[in-house]
Amino acid sequence: MRISEVSKKYNLTTDTLRYYEKIGLLKDVPRNKGIRDYDEITCQRIEFIKCMREAGVEIKLLKQYFDLYDQGPSTVSARKELLQEQRKRLLEKQRSIQETLERLNYKIEKCEEEENHGKI
Repeated sequence: MRISEVSKKYNLTTDTLRYYEKIGLLKDVPRNKGIRDYDEITCQRIEFIKCMREAGVEIKLLKQYFDLYDQGPSTVSARKELLQEQRKRLLEKQRSIQETLERLNYKIEKCEEEENHGKI
């Protein structure tokens, strides 16, 4: 799959994909006559990166994770530890967002009560 197709499929700019390659998140992107030809394995990595980035995981951590991953099975424990720490951070963020939503819902209810106060 060419870079333009991958860009469209994952809603990422071609510049972003090239950047990920430049910093080592995407290594050894297959090429056909010099043109990037993304394979299934590379696309799976892109999906993972995109998912993690949308959740707020920093590029630095993803780089760490993939550096470990590329070293092979001996790094499973270290990778698991990184992922567990990210899960913990996301759960904390989720709790914070839930509290904010509850506060907003309360304020919206109060506004609606005020709007309807004078109506019969």
